[in-house]
Amino acid sequence: MRSPLSRRGFLGAGSGLAAATAFPALSGCSALASADSDPGTLVVHTQLGTTAPGSPTYRALVEEFHAEHPGLRIKNLVNGDDLPQVYETSRLARKEPDVVMVNLYDKTLAWTDVGATVDVGEYLDDWGLRGRVLPAALKEWTDDEGRLRAFPYFAANWPVAFNTTLLERAGIGSVPTTGDQLIGAARKLRAKGLAPVTVGGNDWTGQKLLAQIIQTFLTPEEAREVYTSGDFGGRGVRQGIDYFVELRDAGVFADKAQGLTSDSMTTQYNTEAAAIQSAMSSALAKVPARTAAHSEVGGWPIAPGAAHTRPTIMRSYTLIGFWISPNGVRKIPAVEKFLRFMYRPGTVSRFITESGRDMALVTDTVSKDFPLVAAAQRLGDRVDQVLLPDLYVPPTATQPLITATSTAFTRGTDAATVRSVLESAYRTG
Repeated sequence: MRSPLSRRGFLGAGSGLAAATAFPALSGCSALASADSDPGTLVVHTQLGTTAPGSPTYRALVEEFHAEHPGLRIKNLVNGDDLPQVYETSRLARKEPDVVMVNLYDKTLAWTDVGATVDVGEYLDDWGLRGRVLPAALKEWTDDEGRLRAFPYFAANWPVAFNTTLLERAGIGSVPTTGDQLIGAARKLRAKGLAPVTVGGNDWTGQKLLAQIIQTFLTPEEAREVYTSGDFGGRGVRQGIDYFVELRDAGVFADKAQGLTSDSMTTQYNTEAAAIQSAMSSALAKVPARTAAHSEVGGWPIAPGAAHTRPTIMRSYTLIGFWISPNGVRKIPAVEKFLRFMYRPGTVSRFITESGRDMALVTDTVSKDFPLVAAAQRLGDRVDQVLLPDLYVPPTATQPLITATSTAFTRGTDAATVRSVLESAYRTG
């Protein structure tokens, strides 16, 4: 496999990343120096090390790996949401880790293109691991040039959770499946002092729900064009924005949703202060047993004339992958041992059974101790799937879209203004 260990690759990585960060590129083409140049140490940059779902399982698996490979140590560098920024800074200094565990989103979309990480397709084939990956995951991780950006690993279902006990307390006999039913349910819930739909309108969770609702009248192909171009002026997308505004101004979302975050959203649902939340499977895994026992998962209610015949959910196979850096190429035998270990069926099953993770790999294991995650996995054709826009939104527009989301969730903001702030995110990013 050809890697970007050439002068052109170095300069490409430096100039490309400098544009994505506030740091100047380092000049020259000196030999790469890993964050730990010891050939017996593999440096892994990961988000699994603190409170992220799957962290205890990952730490235990690293210890098992050490026991099986006494001459090879895994050195974990742990970051949260700032991992991409930290990695890019280390790459500019030519001291980047060997393997990176992070999702395909925002800045990471450009990493392989600018030589910050390498195309791993031939490694996947050479190591006989392609058959372990779900075809949909391979498709999502492959860029327009046919390069596989990383080894797929974690996936996510993104359904809607309904607290049926709270619905019943408000006199609602079944989970709403249409917009009119949802508006009616919201009124009854509010009359009982309960928040209807809780959502992080000030962060990525709100941005995803807004995108899902906007797609009510769009086919996946149309949605891809909207989120690639930033043109929200078409008939279908305008209908979707109108539907969102109708739901918002009818009181469907929790009070002051524009200021809520993913943490406040999950707290409201988990403590039964809110009856409904749109939540990815990692959040569903954290729902307490007492709440999960009377929760049901389904899709987002649809409006008359929708492009879908059933309530909708989102799915993604790009939650976490194993990226190989230029430094990692220098330690490729160690990388191979590590990834073969992580791809073992038994290893994959542990993330499912112990942490409630959805996987981008072939497995028959189900999340028995995480009933809502398992229920989401079984939704099948009871729901339709809409596009997760992450792969199509230009990195420069990602954060501005979250700012626009907060404006959209502010009650009283008309549809024309919502459309304007969404389009401005593409122009000002």
